[in-house]
This record gives sequence, structure tokens and C-alpha cells, in this order.
Amino acid sequence: MQPSQGFFVFVKYKTENVTELLSFLKTKWDKFVGTHISFRHEFIDENIKNWYMTEQRIGKTFRYFTGLTVFIACLGLFGLASFTAEQRTKEIGTRKVLGASVPGIVIMLSKQFTKWVLLANAIAWPVAYFFVDRWLKNFAYRIQIDIMTFFLSGILVLAIALITISCQSIRAATTNPVNSLRYE
Repeated sequence: MQPSQGFFVFVKYKTENVTELLSFLKTKWDKFVGTHISFRHEFIDENIKNWYMTEQRIGKTFRYFTGLTVFIACLGLFGLASFTAEQRTKEIGTRKVLGASVPGIVIMLSKQFTKWVLLANAIAWPVAYFFVDRWLKNFAYRIQIDIMTFFLSGILVLAIALITISCQSIRAATTNPVNSLRYE
């Protein structure tokens, strides 16, 4: 073994005076190993705490970026719903004149976005499963990834998308059809 690689000795202790224990260990280290390899100590509980602190920081960073991503996605979805409602103003006005209800128009406008949200979930689930499974393999005690987590996240994403789209769809469906048909 090269001296630069070092030696590891694990000591389990039951003392209140840690400084006395460390000085005792240093004298024994110098006696058996010599002074050409320096004595350095670390506490395992502090190392484990640092590892979990790193995981907590990563989790906090992911939460912030997830919130930012959802916000930007909602802005884009709102803009797309506004654009679609504007493009279909004449159709919405004609449907209202012919007796279409507000919920019917909202469902009509939301249907095309729902397909894309479901498709995005179908693509994202396997990718997320792959990365989460690889991340969980780094831990000594592993948990299984529950499929319900993916279903609940998909329902949450669909609900957020429908709320975002519904705001614009309800506004388009409640406008006076005479105003929308007049400009066309």
C-alpha cells in the first residue's frame, strides 16, 4: 500500500471526553504507524449528516426549478389557449347562436390540450422512472417506486393544465356571440 493512500481505522467509543480519546488514538497511531502518515479523524455521524444535507439541498433546488418550470409552462399554455380561442372566435360565436352551452364550449376547447398533456405524461413517466430508479440505487436502504406516484402527478398536471385553459375558455365562451360574429 502506498503511504499516500492512507489507512482507515474505525473506533467505536463510549466516552464523554472526545478530546482525551483523540489524543490517546493519536499517540497509538504514531506508535504503530509512525509519523510519515499523518493522523486525521472524522466522525461517521457527521459524514452521514453531510451526505443527507447534500440530498436536502438538491431536493430544495429541484423544488424551486420545478415551481419555475410549472409557472412557465402555465404561461405558455395560457398563451396558447388565448391564441386558440382568438382563432376560433367565429366558431365559438356560431356555436353559441346555435345553442351551445358554456360547459360544452369549454370542453371543446380543452379537449385538444388534454390530448397533448396526456401524451407528454406518457413520454415523461418512463424517463422519470429511469432517473429516479438510478438515483435511488445510490442509497443503502432502497424503496420501490410506486406507480401511484406517477398517476397522481399526471392527474395534478392535468388539473393544472385544465385550470389554466379553463380561464381562457370560459372567457371566450361567455362573450356575446354578436360581438364575435360582427368582426368576422
